[in-house]
Amino acid sequence: MSADTRAPLVDIRGVDKHFGDFQALKGIDLQIERGEVVVVIGPSGSGKSTLCRTINRLETIDAGTIAIDGKPLPQEGRPLAQLRSDVGMVFQSFNLFAHMTILENVTLGPIQVRGLKKQEAEAKAMELLERVGVGHQAGKYPAQLSGGQQQRVAIARSLAMRPKVMLFDEPTSALDPEMINEVLDVMVELGAEGMTMIVVTHEMGFARKAANRVVFMADGEIVEVAGPEEFFTHPRSERARDFLSKILAH
Repeated sequence: MSADTRAPLVDIRGVDKHFGDFQALKGIDLQIERGEVVVVIGPSGSGKSTLCRTINRLETIDAGTIAIDGKPLPQEGRPLAQLRSDVGMVFQSFNLFAHMTILENVTLGPIQVRGLKKQEAEAKAMELLERVGVGHQAGKYPAQLSGGQQQRVAIARSLAMRPKVMLFDEPTSALDPEMINEVLDVMVELGAEGMTMIVVTHEMGFARKAANRVVFMADGEIVEVAGPEEFFTHPRSERARDFLSKILAH
């Protein structure tokens, strides 16, 4: 049975998450359509990263449902591994294997999880590394690359799995300022090519330029959802106005 292409690609309904007595997510409802770029912003501790991590079950949820492409998130085992290969994830830290070359880092998943032959995986990996601008670094090790280059490799590694959706959790927050744009440019391009993306970020310029919708969170709740132009020029909630006045003033 093929997935219903009219259904949202990511369907989050009534999701709660506690860490002990602290409720990190409160009744989250969010649907992401195919090819949509959704940028999640909000103050620190608002639940943005937790939400991102529940979508590929790096964090379990206490209530509600999350479905990817019409299928509920599996609990564990092989189905969960399969789901994770459909959901690319790029973190603050690059999480590359230090003892492997850049090319080996990118081909590992496709060979082990997708069952690609080494030659095919390497050809595809080189294509992706060229696409993110680090093809000439394929034989090097992560420590020999700058932070911006390593993060672009991490994006290529996620893309190599041919994911249905990409999650980005503060992908530029560990980078030096001059390296941030080289990563954001790759992400803008991906969005323009139709990759479904959920991006947690503090980069408001990126949100304005690349987002189809901006989701503003505070205190574990979604306070406001709007198109970027509407959100940045006429935020409806007091909380969003306060947040924007603080960050756009700098």
